Amino acid sequence: MSIPTETGAVPVEAVELFAEVLSQSEHEPAIGDGFYDRLCEAVCRLARLRRAIIFRYDPASRQVRAAGSHGIDIERFAGAHVSVDTLATAARAVSEDQVIEARGDIRDELPADYAYLVPEPMRVVCGPMVAAGRAVGVIVADRSLDAPPLDASERHLLWTLGKAAALASVARNVATQAETARQLSQRIDLAREVHEGVIQRLFGISMVLDGAGDLPEEVRSRAASEIQAALSELREAIERPLGRISRETGTTFAAELERQARESPDLHIAAASDAAADVPAALEPLAQSVLAEGIRNVRKHAQPTRVAVRTMLADGTFVLDVRNDGVAPGGRPQRPGMGLRLASFEALQSGGFLEFGPIELDPADLWPAGANGWQLRLVVPHDG
Repeated sequence: MSIPTETGAVPVEAVELFAEVLSQSEHEPAIGDGFYDRLCEAVCRLARLRRAIIFRYDPASRQVRAAGSHGIDIERFAGAHVSVDTLATAARAVSEDQVIEARGDIRDELPADYAYLVPEPMRVVCGPMVAAGRAVGVIVADRSLDAPPLDASERHLLWTLGKAAALASVARNVATQAETARQLSQRIDLAREVHEGVIQRLFGISMVLDGAGDLPEEVRSRAASEIQAALSELREAIERPLGRISRETGTTFAAELERQARESPDLHIAAASDAAADVPAALEPLAQSVLAEGIRNVRKHAQPTRVAVRTMLADGTFVLDVRNDGVAPGGRPQRPGMGLRLASFEALQSGGFLEFGPIELDPADLWPAGANGWQLRLVVPHDG
């Protein structure tokens, strides 16, 4: 059974994939997402391809990541720095929003790190993942040289599946924006509730206490009861989880730390051997957010010889410590910037706190003698 189109016929399985796209969860891991693995498998089966891999732009980390594959070990691309310039054929497919097929030896198009993945000439097929003019990613697949070129229906199928994959990514972004709007609405409701309840109750008490003369016992008792009620209402309000919540990134602290070190070689980021092993899964987004803010502050305010990142999990407490040297005297702002304030709110949301400021660096830890040090420290309770 098939659905007729202007370019041929699209199998019902492709339509079913559209429904599956819409049923996917809001969050997805950066490596090995089940939906994208199935999509790659469907592409290979329906279009007579040997293997396929999907590269998708991840808005959380602002990177292009391998999202799923079939017939290819996706772990090879776990730490890869991929862009539209990595493969010219893929860049053309995305820019023109059409399926591009290239034949022959394409190793010259690839960076040296990936040339080994193409040991022989082949027929490469690149399908764009573009929605409403927005480039989301690309499907890269291959087939044997003796296979016939893609016909019109196969090209249209690949183009359609690319749209489905793009739709999945856009839908997740929309869901994230909806969650942000929901949190804003909760904050507005909190402000309204505190104003209409606690503030009005305390205002009435202040009017009573501002009067002349001694207060009767009954009035004092009533005022005390009203104050206790106001405190109870305020306590219930502020205990709500309405603070800024760290976004799921789809990656790990270890991968993020490695990426920061790779992309900022001038900062000489050095981590303790077990720096990533101590990060609890529930605190991954918070730890990554604080790490990113710490690295941003180092780049803005210091010229370090190195940046030391340490983590510790002991006695029900998780600690992340980011230290650096190379701070010019008076070079740090006296008041924390917006980034540190937001990171502090995130820490409070998890029941922890964030502290930062100048420290003395121990030369025994390989710091230069007399260097001006700075520390960003996250402390969060975690009982497992």
